[in-house]
Amino acid sequence: MKTIILKSTEEIEIMRENALLVSRTLGMLAKHLIPGVTTLQLDKLAAEFLGDYGAVSSFLGYHGYPNSICTSVNEQVVHGIPNNRPLKDGDIISIDCGAYKNGYHGDHAYTFEVGEVAPETKKLLKVTKECLYKGIEQFKKGNKIGDIGYTIQSHAESHGYGVVRELIGHGIGREMHEPPEVPNFGLPRKGTKLKNGMVVAIEPMINMGTKDVLHLNDGWTIITRDGKPSAHFEHDVALVNGVPDILSTFDYIEKDLPFEK
Repeated sequence: MKTIILKSTEEIEIMRENALLVSRTLGMLAKHLIPGVTTLQLDKLAAEFLGDYGAVSSFLGYHGYPNSICTSVNEQVVHGIPNNRPLKDGDIISIDCGAYKNGYHGDHAYTFEVGEVAPETKKLLKVTKECLYKGIEQFKKGNKIGDIGYTIQSHAESHGYGVVRELIGHGIGREMHEPPEVPNFGLPRKGTKLKNGMVVAIEPMINMGTKDVLHLNDGWTIITRDGKPSAHFEHDVALVNGVPDILSTFDYIEKDLPFEK
């Protein structure tokens, strides 16, 4: 088993700065999410915005990934590659963004509505976000990794949704993916014991239908096997003084905060 790297107070503050830069980037992109915009246009905006803040994308070139953000539309679960297809009214899009600056990464995601979205899809987004925060509540001293996944899985499945197994959350720090693995399913009181100084990305990926997924031939995009929509929300969270400290925020999206440097 690879060693979990516990972070100092100083390291956590650097990571908070990077996580909040991702938050600002997502907030900026939210203003452009109207029918007709292409995901490639969003990718260009994100790359320029990160550069303006002295950061680079954590994703660009990672294992050969060709773009600065992941843009996953409707049945695409994660890792969708930006392209020239315009978004349509009623689409949902998960935008996953990473920022690298001062030797550390920030990485989180939000699923957006484009125009007027069907009520059943709105419910999927609502429940998936609830899963995220319920999972974060379990990231506390004395618990284990399994407590996070069990809580997420229980809430999603209580609404009849599928919880993706092939994709999971992860530790984060100097590397974008570090130990421990943070599944969105599991058993309570099982797995790695949680300790102060851990920093993880908790990211429920919840499908409206089956939990099963397919990998497209582009080598990256993952879709639901039944073609039904999927939602994805992600926060970076540190364990500080025994309780979760959320380093990222959705406020730039939901409260339209100004982008102060």
